[in-house]
Amino acid sequence: MPDRRDATFESSGETCAAWLYTGQGDAFAGESGRPCVVMAHGVGGTRDSGLEPFAEAFADAGLDVVLFDYRCFGDSTGEPRQFAWPPRHRDDYGAAVRFARDLDGVDPDRIVLWGTSWSGGHVVCVAADDPRVAAVISQTPDLDGLRVGQAILKHEGAGYAMRLNAAAIRDGVAGLRGGEPELIPLAARPGEIAAMSTDEALPGYEAIGGNTWRNEVTARALLYEPLNRAVTRMDDLRCPILIGVAEYDTIIPPETGHAAAWKAKGRAEVREYPCAHFDMYVGEMRERSIADQLHFLGRHLGATPVSPPSGPARGQASPLSH
Repeated sequence: MPDRRDATFESSGETCAAWLYTGQGDAFAGESGRPCVVMAHGVGGTRDSGLEPFAEAFADAGLDVVLFDYRCFGDSTGEPRQFAWPPRHRDDYGAAVRFARDLDGVDPDRIVLWGTSWSGGHVVCVAADDPRVAAVISQTPDLDGLRVGQAILKHEGAGYAMRLNAAAIRDGVAGLRGGEPELIPLAARPGEIAAMSTDEALPGYEAIGGNTWRNEVTARALLYEPLNRAVTRMDDLRCPILIGVAEYDTIIPPETGHAAAWKAKGRAEVREYPCAHFDMYVGEMRERSIADQLHFLGRHLGATPVSPPSGPARGQASPLSH
């Protein structure tokens, strides 16, 4: 088990809680230190909700890791609680990167951004603004919030979308007036108002939810989703990106990952997995994705690959040259 310790860093006047993992061995060691993976969860997720096995695997392979909670979530400070807003999350990622670069033993020019679901888009935006980022891993990512909204409208109907938008607007107005936030479930059963309400949403999050996870989120988060389009920043990336797509994902339309990869101008590699969205956090699919991610990092960070990829990169778009 790799060494893990508690830490905090500041972001916009608040304190973000983090776990630091120290890389084992010298597989990724260089003259300037080890690479560091900076990672956080998707919408409403906390660091203790299915991400620890990924962080541990990276550390076992020789990479340092900063795994953190956004402001207003988990053990981090900030009000209102459960306030999800992509620009704030991206700022937290930026603060985490600055923190990581100052850590002893970390190579400041070999920072890896790792994101999943909502944060799979955040890491693209942060890396697009930071040319020093060495690589990006984007797992089952929300790269086009407009397409996600269209999928909700198609599957749930106009009536459901109107109820969802009404809750978001009420919460947005409350926020402007300094009132109490309106919280909705993060995950619920089909037909119930929530940020995610497909068949896999509630059992999926309940399966990975940790002690600090709460099944609620500010409804105003939905107001930003049509604007949450990391796909528009793909061509600004200057580093390689690995995109993991769940073929049977009911949360994020799988085709959005492929569409975004084509815009990365030869820097994107896509790997598909025969599973649903939340299957990527557990069991065989998690282990396959970790193996692929380590192989990707081994090639692009100057280390010997830990293991070969789990299979052919089906549907690979804009392949990297290597």
